[in-house]
Amino acid sequence: MLGAFETAYGTAPGGNFHTLPFVSCDLGSQQPLEASDVLGLGRDPAPPSRDVITAEGQITVPVDLRSIGFWLKGLFGPPVTTGTGPYSHVYTSRADTLPSLALEVGHPQVPRYFLNLGCLVNSLNLGWAPSGKANATLAVIAQVETDAATSSGGTPTTQGLQRFHQFQGRIAKDGAALANITAAELTYANNLDPVRVIRDDGKIEGADLGVAACTGNLAARFADMVLLDAATDGTAMALEFAWVIDADRSLTVALPSVFLPKPRIPISGPAGIEARFDWQAAKPDSGAFATVTLKNDVASY
Repeated sequence: MLGAFETAYGTAPGGNFHTLPFVSCDLGSQQPLEASDVLGLGRDPAPPSRDVITAEGQITVPVDLRSIGFWLKGLFGPPVTTGTGPYSHVYTSRADTLPSLALEVGHPQVPRYFLNLGCLVNSLNLGWAPSGKANATLAVIAQVETDAATSSGGTPTTQGLQRFHQFQGRIAKDGAALANITAAELTYANNLDPVRVIRDDGKIEGADLGVAACTGNLAARFADMVLLDAATDGTAMALEFAWVIDADRSLTVALPSVFLPKPRIPISGPAGIEARFDWQAAKPDSGAFATVTLKNDVASY
């Protein structure tokens, strides 16, 4: 998989693309058929007609130290970067426009290269667990897919892969580490609305930004009242989700205003009791409602 940001929506960028590591991908276009509704020609059906083209899909990528910044730029817009190495890249919600991407999925042995233009990142899903690999799942909406026998990516630039692992994860509430968390999930969504207009190629015109949302859940062993008291009070709390290698290499998602519902606490057997909190983030009194900080050795995105 190769990717680059477009200068104009739906127009292939020139120059060299970036190599993007991924776990799985079903991004591509499809054009369904509609059965004929014509009568009067006997019982055998008339030829079907073609419907509009849809180009979208999901991409699962490793949460790694460098390439994840490319996807965060697509989700939030360009970051504010400070430092001289290590660098701190800060992505925030509230962007009025998002950059579009060109993403190429290549099959060199065929050979066939599928270039998806006008790609917009609709959502990002992250999960935390006590062990295992850290992956991110992205939902992407594209304008069109083309294919060719040769790559459009030029001479791709490749950044070294350094993956975050689940044992490096941490979750904090109001600045203090939360104990007894067995699993956590976070989804940030731009809620894009594809714009369908009358045009002779079946493509979308673009996608309008909707009201952003950041939701998720926390699964916690019932060993204290920290989360339950906050859920019962109905007051906002600050949550921070992170993977940390060291002081110079980390990924942190900060949500300053999060609300928890009061859950039931089921007892299903002699094992430990676990409660699940399906939280929602909201706009704070000031500032962005979601801020992602990536610290690494990449100078810019």
